[in-house]
Amino acid sequence: MKITASEIYKSIEMIRQKSPVVHNITNYVAMNNTANALLALGASPVMAHAEEEVEEMVNIASALVINIGTLSKPWIYSMLKALSQARKKSIPIILDPVGAGATSYRTQTSRELINSEPPTIIRGNASEIMALYDDKSKTKGVDSASSSDAAIDIAQKLCETHKCVICISGATDYIIGKEKIMKVKNGHPLMTKVTGLGCTASALCGAFAAVEKSAFAATVKAMAVMGIAGEMAADVAAGPGSLQTHFLDILYHLSERDISQRLKVED
Repeated sequence: MKITASEIYKSIEMIRQKSPVVHNITNYVAMNNTANALLALGASPVMAHAEEEVEEMVNIASALVINIGTLSKPWIYSMLKALSQARKKSIPIILDPVGAGATSYRTQTSRELINSEPPTIIRGNASEIMALYDDKSKTKGVDSASSSDAAIDIAQKLCETHKCVICISGATDYIIGKEKIMKVKNGHPLMTKVTGLGCTASALCGAFAAVEKSAFAATVKAMAVMGIAGEMAADVAAGPGSLQTHFLDILYHLSERDISQRLKVED
């Protein structure tokens, strides 16, 4: 399978034309950044977590993104309701198991969500992905304690068990699908100094999955765009603060030429 700059840009044009509603049940830390990134790309973000409205919100959405960054019992109940409705509506579900492995509560919640309604895409760092399968895996807060390639075997098992695409984020992003793996080598170390960019990557997966039939292709495209925008922002940023601003501007103006000049995707 080959992902070209032209194909990525066609998906971006579709997002800009259709402005798909991406329903996010996400965390307080990343909520604003995530919404702004989706808007900059061309999608229509909704941040709604009240149990009284999540099912109705799912009904008008083209994708559902579940992010467990700031957990509480009411939010978990809302997540389960939203997942069930998304499955009934057959819209893509993206799960970001933030901090899985850091506490038993996070790990158990992630597994409960996956087992209730298998996601279309699971995106996390290596430690988070490993914690979904292995009780011995630990994270450093919400940061990975392992390199992305260390989680490949477990990601393949999760992919097979839950019939979903697994994305392991890191210096190299690995996207694992049924009998296929692709690597995205775009990105910049400065991105790790900005909170919420991993959450933003999961949200972008939702935007691409909303317009792309293949969840695997959608994930590769989203991670490539995320990395390219991050690289371009780092080229002109003075530090983490200005990186955020430049990142949004670059997402808004991203062209096929930008993608073609920087794309680093390998089988």
